[in-house]
Amino acid sequence: MVKVSIMGATGVIGKNVAFTLARADTVDEIVLFARPESVEKAKGESFDMYDALAAEDIDCKLTPTSDFQDLKNSSIVLITAGTPREKGMNRRDLALPNAKIVDNYAKEIAANAPDAIILVATNPVDVMTTVALKASGFDKRRVIGIGNHLDSLRLKAYFSRQININSSEVHTRVIGEHGDHMVPLLSSTSIGGIPLKYFIKDVDLDVERLITRLKNAGNTIISKKGATEYGPAFAISNLISTMITDSHKVLTVSTYLEGEVGDVHNVSLGVPVVLSKKGIAMVVPIHMNDFELYEFKQAAGIVKETTDEVLELLDND
Repeated sequence: MVKVSIMGATGVIGKNVAFTLARADTVDEIVLFARPESVEKAKGESFDMYDALAAEDIDCKLTPTSDFQDLKNSSIVLITAGTPREKGMNRRDLALPNAKIVDNYAKEIAANAPDAIILVATNPVDVMTTVALKASGFDKRRVIGIGNHLDSLRLKAYFSRQININSSEVHTRVIGEHGDHMVPLLSSTSIGGIPLKYFIKDVDLDVERLITRLKNAGNTIISKKGATEYGPAFAISNLISTMITDSHKVLTVSTYLEGEVGDVHNVSLGVPVVLSKKGIAMVVPIHMNDFELYEFKQAAGIVKETTDEVLELLDND
């Protein structure tokens, strides 16, 4: 039996992940965890989802609750709860208030679902990944942030649309911070098996404009519709499905580094890993050119500074 719990299930991302996972028909039970004052809303979401799932003959149990004991036997617990980012805010503006939530929830997961994988989506996700790791006491292979998976998908889509080629032919990746200091790995990007540096000689491709658009993607969507929704939900569902099905895909997530990439230590950042039903099976070694390595280390320094400040404030709270 595969059971996935979503903490923050009445939020925009949480409910969309729940419905996307249920429709995939690979999960037996989804726990819609909400604060006590939001449980009735969680029940309403479950009733609405059941109606939709009936049209596709999908039998997935949905459990609305505010009881931490209902997390028991979860394979994966997703933390999406927190203060949402609003127009003009960067992810680091959310660090301390969201850290208190993630810290508490990670401790409850450790107490009630000690064998689960924790997947963190709360922003700033790299900082929150370390907060969840420290609070839970879990092995770092079982505490994962959504990292740059969505950023990588966005860049892949931008290249695909810009040159009118099927997205399956685009192989690219973004690492580093899920935020302003993300690092697109252009040196190892290829299109149709052709390295990008050779491909762009023959096509009209404004790479710098695409990267600027990528870094502003979240704020652009928030300014126009109030929140990011479908992209994050499908990216998160993709990560969960990869682990549930033990697919061993290489995806870019946030993990606590101890020198595996770029000689960076004691901070969580987005890097490519092999995902399995046990969490992170391995961190994938990658090549960066000098500029990319410099940017990656810059991101590490900035994220670590914020993380250390948050952890100190949590200790003193």
